[in-house]
Amino acid sequence: MIDEQLIRETVKDIQDPELKKSLLELGMIRDISVADGKVTLTLALTTSKCPKKEAMVTEIRRVLEELSGISRVDVKLTTLNQEELRQLFPKHPLVGLEKVRHVLAVASGKGGVGKTTIAVNVALALAEKGNRVGLLDADVYGPSLPVMLGLNEPPVWENQMMIPAEKFGLKIMSLGMLTEKNQSIIWRGPLVSRAINQLLGQVLWGDLDFLVVDLPPGTGDPSITIAKSIPQANVLMVTTPQEVALADVRRAIDLFRKFDMRIVGLVENMSYFFCGHTEKPIEIFGHGGGVKLSEEYGLPLLGEIPIDVEIGKGGDSGVPLMASVPDSETGRIFQGIAKKVMEGSRDH
Repeated sequence: MIDEQLIRETVKDIQDPELKKSLLELGMIRDISVADGKVTLTLALTTSKCPKKEAMVTEIRRVLEELSGISRVDVKLTTLNQEELRQLFPKHPLVGLEKVRHVLAVASGKGGVGKTTIAVNVALALAEKGNRVGLLDADVYGPSLPVMLGLNEPPVWENQMMIPAEKFGLKIMSLGMLTEKNQSIIWRGPLVSRAINQLLGQVLWGDLDFLVVDLPPGTGDPSITIAKSIPQANVLMVTTPQEVALADVRRAIDLFRKFDMRIVGLVENMSYFFCGHTEKPIEIFGHGGGVKLSEEYGLPLLGEIPIDVEIGKGGDSGVPLMASVPDSETGRIFQGIAKKVMEGSRDH
């Protein structure tokens, strides 16, 4: 005889893919009823934006439809309320960095070197290699991620948690999504720290292999806040070839080393340009800055990014190079950087 107890026994081994616990034990499968071969139940999700909800519904239906005498399975979806979440998870395991395996902070020490471009395309390259990737724009002085990715809507709030936007396979959050377009904000030290900590700790990042954090330029409050909040983060330093950029990058390297943050390597942006009239690269901004820093600090140079028209187009159109032409020459360079970042993260 098929009854509620048999249904419970049948679904007891189905787990939440992110929490790795039984849905039944978590109280997420509820309101079970059986009548005339039809099973009806409710699946209460931790968030309505749960990316795994269809997979869980499919698995519930699969195991129940294998029972003899079951003709139909209806699964209704709802969400756990705030009190249920608090009882189940005194600290919600999918909020903040609890389930983030690696944090990659992209830094420069100087503005105008294309740091956000590098962060976006490295994040996309990591995702292309099968990683679950989040992208956080922590540049309080000029958050440009919404423009570069074509994001116009503010984040969704649910049970006092922010749900990151999703695009190109990335989970995305930016301070620019929390303010009006073109609105300027005067940031003071305590406000900066509070905003960064909120983006790190109050966003439902979920289960990620990498969270790529686009830091603001310089060695001020935001960079120090990140350093204090996630000392286990790896840092990817971005420079351009000229000497004036190297001086600022040196100061940033000294800051991160002071906080015992591991620098996974260097990327030299705007390294060269092919004009089309000659096969010889034109080094508009000089030569050898990345190599010089690499030798000086004993850091690997992970890649040299050329001046590429497609990068500029991607930044303006909301479709980055790694989303539009990932198999281009520059795209392959980003893929190589992502591979080295993954190898460096495994070594850590």
